[in-house]
Amino acid sequence: MGIERHKDLIDKNHGLWHRKPILRTVYTDLYRAMQGHLSTAPGLNVELGSGMGTISEVMPDCLRTDLFHFPWLNLVENAYRLSFADGSLSNLLMVDVFHHLRYPGNALKEFLRVLAPGGRIILMEPGLGLLGRVIYEWMHIEPVGHAKDIAWIAPEDWSPNEMDYYAAQGNATWIFTGNSFAGRLGEWKIVEVKRFTALAYAASGGYSGPQLYPSFAYRLIKSFEKTLQFFPAIFTTRLLVVLAKK
Repeated sequence: MGIERHKDLIDKNHGLWHRKPILRTVYTDLYRAMQGHLSTAPGLNVELGSGMGTISEVMPDCLRTDLFHFPWLNLVENAYRLSFADGSLSNLLMVDVFHHLRYPGNALKEFLRVLAPGGRIILMEPGLGLLGRVIYEWMHIEPVGHAKDIAWIAPEDWSPNEMDYYAAQGNATWIFTGNSFAGRLGEWKIVEVKRFTALAYAASGGYSGPQLYPSFAYRLIKSFEKTLQFFPAIFTTRLLVVLAKK
């Protein structure tokens, strides 16, 4: 199964975006949470894997990119071989992209190249609290994966142009919330690793499931999340990761 599956998913999601208004609300809030961590280093703001390109509603100056051309995006980009000059970016933002990178070490090396000193990677990824495990292991079409299965660096004969479809939703949790991969992140300053309950997002069904509450109840559920935040081991479903180039 190749990366054509990625293109097919975006085509499918584009239709859902217009038929399911709650998606606009939940993703706007995710982007606002990320916006609060932007670096002030000189350079461009770029989103990888923009999909619907809706980051522009929160950050109009952010360049929107993906593996394929779509009319609403600015550039076609491959995370392993970016077109940007060394040190030219201020921020790289990704929502549900990192867990699709089969070789995270190769990708992080490329991100390091294009970021200015002090520039940041800002990731929004699945978070595996107990609730997150239930949702992502039992209610989502993509596998969660295991820490022991992460291939940090690609084989020597691998080419960035040989991308296939890969997903392991737990990768950000395995890499950024424990000590197993800390030694591989020496060129990065870990600014923030924040666990979110994100119950309103999870119960919205996202792009792959049914909406479990009426749209008018969104803010009420967001208020309830503030209580659940005190129990991250149980209720985490989202993970915000902010890394700065040293």
